[in-house]
Parts: sequence; structure tokens; C-alpha cells
Amino acid sequence: MQIFGDSRSTNTRKVLTTLAELDAPYELVHVDFALGMHKQEPHLSRQPFGQMPALEDDGFVLYESHAMCRYLNDRAAGQLMPRELRARAVADQWMSIESANFSTHAMKFVYHHLLRVAQDPAALEHAGATLDKTLRILAAQLSRHSFVAGQTFTLADICFMPYFWYMMLTPANDLITRHASVLAWWDKVRKRPSWQSVAAHT
Repeated sequence: MQIFGDSRSTNTRKVLTTLAELDAPYELVHVDFALGMHKQEPHLSRQPFGQMPALEDDGFVLYESHAMCRYLNDRAAGQLMPRELRARAVADQWMSIESANFSTHAMKFVYHHLLRVAQDPAALEHAGATLDKTLRILAAQLSRHSFVAGQTFTLADICFMPYFWYMMLTPANDLITRHASVLAWWDKVRKRPSWQSVAAHT
């Protein structure tokens, strides 16, 4: 199996963390974000939106990180998604929250403060307000449960983790540190060997 991406990319890190949790073998084919290789062939033939990562498994090509993570877990008969219908729906719900209400806004801070791609002040203000609301909702969830989707570690946790890693390096960390339950969760999941192995590639 080959993963085409950049190990610094948030979405690539979701997939690599999933693979590490599953102890699944793979080859990472570097697609250099800084050189714009994701916007060029041959990557566009695998990922027509010019994003990362993409996956090739014995001729089967797949892109979009959430779909890839679910595929990898199911392929390995893994335990990263609940099997019970309603528990799985909750995990899916939180994965959707990450993409709809969290990651886009987190990346505004990452682009502005870490990648030095200036963002409009009004856009940053809106992103901060949205993150604050989402983090308050997440904090309430984590005050009742050990992990994002319940009492076990799932793909829902993995999908949030890359953004927390980078957000903590920006002023957005102030939005995180005001929530004790979120901080406790982050301190716990960032110590997992799977994440440690992925985060080592900075």
C-alpha cells in the first residue's frame, strides 16, 4: 500500500496515525507541499482536487482523509470505529464536526501564524469565534467521556489531533487552555505511540 502525501500535512497525519494504530505496513511517497507537487501531475491523477493525501492499494485509488481512515480500519478489521450502530453514528458525527466546524477555522490560525500566509483580520476573528463555540461543545462532551466519541479511542479522536498539534503553536492555544477537559484529553492522546511516531516528522 502506498500513501501519497506530505508528513507535515494535517490530513496526511490523520491517515498515518490510523495506519500506526492498526500497525499496518505502508510506503509513504512524499508529495512536497512546499513545492506545490500536490497541484501537479502525477498527483492530480490520484487526487483531482490537488489535495493530500491519496492512497493506492493494489490498484485501488482513494482520496479524502476521512474515507481513507474508515477504509483502512475496515480493511484491517480494526477497532477504531464502533461496530454498534448508534455508537458508530456518534463517531461519524464527531468526524463531521471536525470537518464542518473545526478544521477550516483552525487552519486560519495555522496559515497566518505558522505558514506566514496572511489572513484577513475579520476572517481570523470569525474563525476564533467558531473555534470557541466548537471547543465549548467538545469540552462538554469530554467532561462526560474519556474520548471524543465515547469511552474508547476512535477515528474521531484521530481526526482532531493534527489540528490541536498545530493550534497549540499559535495564539489559538488560548481557546484550548481554557477548557480543562479538552486539555486533559489532548495530554492523553498526544502521548499515544501512534501519534508520537507521526508527530516526529515535522
